[in-house]
Amino acid sequence: MDIWILLKALVLGIVEGLTEFLPISSTGHLIIASDLLDFSNETSTVFEIVIQLAAILAVCWAYRMKLVELTVGVLTRPRNRLATRFVLMLTIGFLPSAILGVFLHSTIKNVLFNPLVVAGALIVGGFLILIVERPRHYRPRRAGIDDMTVSDAVKIGFAQALAMIPGTSRSGATIIGGVIFGLSRTAATEFSFFLAIPTMLGATVLDVYKNWAAFKLSDLPVFAVGCAAAFISAMWAVRFLLRFIASHTFVSFAYYRIVFGLIVFATWYFHVVEWKLPD
Repeated sequence: MDIWILLKALVLGIVEGLTEFLPISSTGHLIIASDLLDFSNETSTVFEIVIQLAAILAVCWAYRMKLVELTVGVLTRPRNRLATRFVLMLTIGFLPSAILGVFLHSTIKNVLFNPLVVAGALIVGGFLILIVERPRHYRPRRAGIDDMTVSDAVKIGFAQALAMIPGTSRSGATIIGGVIFGLSRTAATEFSFFLAIPTMLGATVLDVYKNWAAFKLSDLPVFAVGCAAAFISAMWAVRFLLRFIASHTFVSFAYYRIVFGLIVFATWYFHVVEWKLPD
């Protein structure tokens, strides 16, 4: 196995893990990083599916006790209204992306998965975060995820659906959407983490179904390196974000998005990087 390929897998795994749960778009960063590393082929498509699954497993591990509690509560204690209600919230929040994803998945990947769309979405999303986080007397109506209503879940579900546009950020859309709709930053962030599990699992299953023929046993070392990197870095990112929002706003992420997006546009405009664009 070419050591250079393994190094690419390591870098892309770290990129996936670090950006999946931060409001800066993992898909966007992977598109740009894969383009820069010239890792855009049949193997790369399958590789991205696998490392995304590793990131899902990281958040499952981070919240394993809560997930076990919910599962036991729903399966063995039918009258556990809190557990059943929370699962209902996740289901409602998941549906908009699931339904739209089935119909628009291929079209979006073929048309919008390119660095310039990513750059534009990063910049727009950055300014939206700045607008939401502008200095004001912030008084959330929902302190924790157990305080959420069905209406909150529906709104956040449609906010998440916007993240089908690469560069928007699934976590960014759900977290900032949650803050707009009255959730505390902690509640919005934790709900975003939990909502990622069915959403990303669903997207992974769909991708595996569409690309099953591309899986090769010879690519196993590449997958192993990428998965390990994605899992470890995603675990760090989840813990970092929860600590960070305890005393900070999302403004720093907004500035990062805007600057990064402008750099991508600048490198394209001045022909510093020949980005791969649709024909």
